[in-house]
Amino acid sequence: GKNEYDLLIIGGGSGGLACAKEAAQFGRKVAVLDYVEPSPQGTKWGLGGTCVNVGCIPKKLMHQAALLGSALKDAQHYGWNIAQPVHHTWSVMAQAVQNYVKSLNWGHRVQLQDKKVKYFNMKGSFSDPHTIRGLTKAGKETVVTAENIVIATGGRPKYPTHIAGALEYGITSDDLFWLKESPGKTLTPFVFNVSLECAGFLTGIGLDTTVMMRSIPLRGFDQQMASLVTEHMESYGTKFLKKCFPTKVEKLESNRLQVTWKNTDLGTEETDSFDTVMWAVGRAPDTETLNLEKVGVKTNSETGKIIVDASEATSVPHIYAVGDITEGRPELTPTAIAAGKLLAQRLFGQSLELMDYDNVPTTVFTPLEYGCVGLSEEAAVQCYGSDNIEVYHAYYKPLEFTVAERDAAQCYMKMVCLREREQRILGLHFIGPNAGEVTQGFALGIKCGATYPQLMKTIGIHPTCAEEITKLHITKRSGLDATVTGC
Repeated sequence: GKNEYDLLIIGGGSGGLACAKEAAQFGRKVAVLDYVEPSPQGTKWGLGGTCVNVGCIPKKLMHQAALLGSALKDAQHYGWNIAQPVHHTWSVMAQAVQNYVKSLNWGHRVQLQDKKVKYFNMKGSFSDPHTIRGLTKAGKETVVTAENIVIATGGRPKYPTHIAGALEYGITSDDLFWLKESPGKTLTPFVFNVSLECAGFLTGIGLDTTVMMRSIPLRGFDQQMASLVTEHMESYGTKFLKKCFPTKVEKLESNRLQVTWKNTDLGTEETDSFDTVMWAVGRAPDTETLNLEKVGVKTNSETGKIIVDASEATSVPHIYAVGDITEGRPELTPTAIAAGKLLAQRLFGQSLELMDYDNVPTTVFTPLEYGCVGLSEEAAVQCYGSDNIEVYHAYYKPLEFTVAERDAAQCYMKMVCLREREQRILGLHFIGPNAGEVTQGFALGIKCGATYPQLMKTIGIHPTCAEEITKLHITKRSGLDATVTGC
């Protein structure tokens, strides 16, 4: 029999929505199923996926709240009379952020309607390779058939269920952004970028915040840069418990949470009480209820992610997957969006263009931002050998920091290049204000195969932080002091 839809997408996040809207442009019959399972703490949200509801959008807005707090301190040096002490009200910020997120949820629904994409607020699972069974919150069932199916269900934060009390008393980033009241004194064990970003803005708005890390910060990122990021956070008031891991969480009569942890360096057991414990143990793909094994969609048994080829195709013809759910792809909104659009163009628009996952820029929105594109120094050395790599680097002071007498010890950048004649740029790493904006601009050049000599011919915009990249001339190999002085 004929299928109802040309394309059915399970998951209304960045990748799924982009794919649906693009397919609709080709006049195809498209449907989207999206359902948010409430977090263990009962938090739920609307259409749009992680980025819109519990990721990039609320995170950047709360990061901005913290930056404004720093700006208030700086302002006095610039002649602004600001009554001290300044005080931050969580509920005002949270309400404003949550209202904006709800407007985005509504906007996504309107866009789907405008493009004649059918939206089902249902949880989908496979009955057979072309049939999806959708269940509403009330348990009402709808069966939908489609010629092509795209899985774009993304991931959800993991809980360390081996730790007593973790699930009962802890929250994750899924909950933090929807809290009505301040989280108060907060502990965030384990160090993924989201935990550092959240700890950074919580400290920035004046909360007592502690990060517990067992090993390295920002796994997968350049480790020299990661260390500078955490050093800066420490100097600005975030506490770090290093070489420590939690063993249990208990609720006290006062409703506070008592956390017990082991210090592996000292071999001791320690405790302290907190108002909130926010786990950041990484994310797990949201595949459990999809019934993938029934239709033969192969997953990586270790990660649970769906195995796809270069065209986002799974092991079953006509079933595809995009975004965080896919094995070996960066867990980033813009890559999911681009992959979703290109997939729709290949399916319905005679395109052959594949998604290119090389040189994808990204930024960690810690109090001092860290932006990067291309290879880390470690990865470059691993790929090409240390003798074939040249690293240009500089410590610099943003002009804005001078009058405000702000410490710029961690404002640093480095460019990883091949050493051979043309000196192609392999990676750029930048820590400083507006790192995302800076990195985005240079990402184009690096995507186009920019070389170090070309960079040296690029005129900087004076006086900006990004300008310092166009003046990088000291190599790590030389051993010379990499501090920028003068204008």
